[in-house]
Amino acid sequence: MNYICSMNIAKKIKGKIKLIKNGNTFTYKDLAIKKEEYTAASKTIERLIREGRIKRISTGVFYKPKQTIFGELKPDEEKIITPYLFKNGKRIAYITGLLLYNKMGLTTQIPKEISIASNKKRIYISKGNIKASAVKSYVEVTDENYKLLELLDAIKDIKKIPDLDKKPAIKILTDKILKLNSKQKNELINIALEYPPRVRAFLGALLENIDKKIDTTSLDESLNPLSEYRLGISKETLPTIEKWNIK
Repeated sequence: MNYICSMNIAKKIKGKIKLIKNGNTFTYKDLAIKKEEYTAASKTIERLIREGRIKRISTGVFYKPKQTIFGELKPDEEKIITPYLFKNGKRIAYITGLLLYNKMGLTTQIPKEISIASNKKRIYISKGNIKASAVKSYVEVTDENYKLLELLDAIKDIKKIPDLDKKPAIKILTDKILKLNSKQKNELINIALEYPPRVRAFLGALLENIDKKIDTTSLDESLNPLSEYRLGISKETLPTIEKWNIK
C-alpha cells in the first residue's frame, strides 16, 4: 500500500473517530474498515493511542477519553461492556442480574461482577475493575427481544433480588408491561413459555391484573394446576395471585 493511500486511510479513520462522542467506546467495526485497509488503520490507531487521543480497553476495543475539571473521565461500565454484546453488528447478549435490577429501580445494590446473558456465546470480561461473567439466556437474544428478556429475568428473580420491596417492585414491572404494544405483549408471553413455571405464573398474574382481556391461556395451560409458587406476594399487593397459585 503506497504512502498516499495510507494517508487517506489515516485521514478517514481520524474523521470517523472525531465523530464519536468523548467517553464512548468503539471497535474496528464501528470505523467501517475494509480488509485491505486494516494494516494502515491499525497503525493509525496505535499512533492515536500513543498521542493519548484514544485509549485501549482490550484487543480491538477502544474509547475516547472525556476530560473534566477533575481529570479524565473513563466510560461507564455499560459502555465498556457494550461492544461485547454484539457480533458482526447483531446483538447476541444483554446485561442481566443485579446491575440490570439496579437500573430498573428494584434494588439499591450494585454488583461487584456483572452478569451477561447470551444463548450462543459464553461472555467473560476482566478489564481493570470491570468483571463480567456469563449466564445462559433462555432464548436467542436479538435487538427486538432483549428488553422483554430483561423484564422476564426480573420476574424470575423477584424472590432473590436483595433489598427488594414487593409492592413498588410490582408497580415497576406493571409500568414496564403497560409500555409494551400488543405485539410485544404476545411475544413476552411466548418467550415466557421457555422460562420456569414460577415466571409463567407470575407473568400471568401481572397481565391479568393489568387487563383481563389479555389472552393468558397459553401461560395457564403450561402450568401444573397442583403446583404452588411461593413468591412472598400478598393478595393486597397483587389481587390476581389466587388463580395462579402464587403465595
